Amino acid sequence: MSRQLLLVFTMLALTTMPGAASRKQAPFSVLAFYSANVEHDHVEFAEQAVRFFSEMASRDHFQFESTANWEDLNTKRLEHVDVVLWLNDSPHTNQERTAFEQYEERGGGWLGFHASAYNDSDTHWPWFVQFLGGAVFYGNNWPPLPATLRVDDKASPVTRRLPPQFVAPANEWYSWMPSPRANKDVKVLLTLDTSNYPLGFKDTLTSGDIPVVWTNTKYRMLYMNMGHGDKIFTDAHQNDLFEDALHWLGGRR
Repeated sequence: MSRQLLLVFTMLALTTMPGAASRKQAPFSVLAFYSANVEHDHVEFAEQAVRFFSEMASRDHFQFESTANWEDLNTKRLEHVDVVLWLNDSPHTNQERTAFEQYEERGGGWLGFHASAYNDSDTHWPWFVQFLGGAVFYGNNWPPLPATLRVDDKASPVTRRLPPQFVAPANEWYSWMPSPRANKDVKVLLTLDTSNYPLGFKDTLTSGDIPVVWTNTKYRMLYMNMGHGDKIFTDAHQNDLFEDALHWLGGRR
């Protein structure tokens, strides 16, 4: 047998060995939480997000489930979940919050959208504020409007397919006080470009540093400010961002 044929047979044997495919692209499990009794625009986003990530799971071969029952946010249910998604809300009971804290402290993944990170003086969850890098909701634009986003970190696997700037679909953009960028453990990936100001008509964002996607590097997490209304999944660049974010959290890239 020639050396060339031997090499071919060896490579074929390696790629067909049990576990070879899983090592190449290991499957992961995603559980998405949403609420059906919140603001209508947030429910619309959640419904579209469930469809988007379900189709992505079928195409990219990972497990995806969704639930409107926040009681599923418990230690037993999360035991074999690699990434948790919060689409339009956050847990409100101490039991659910404690289960999530323990999940994150053990290295679980989290991708939160828009209202899932809303917190103010009535939230009473200090751990979650530090999890977000200290960010507390401060203000927003209204009505929802498209906005130019600037990519801060092009080297990140989350932003690898994005141009330096792109126009994101209509959304209600949140501002934060203090900016999460002030936290040394936070890595901001995308920011609302200052060319947008003033942004809004009834409620207007006029200035300031407004990150819209970031990670607290002490955890396996990403927050994305997108998530208001039925236009969020209409832009190819933003959809690439969502896909690469979930693959990154799932350990694929």
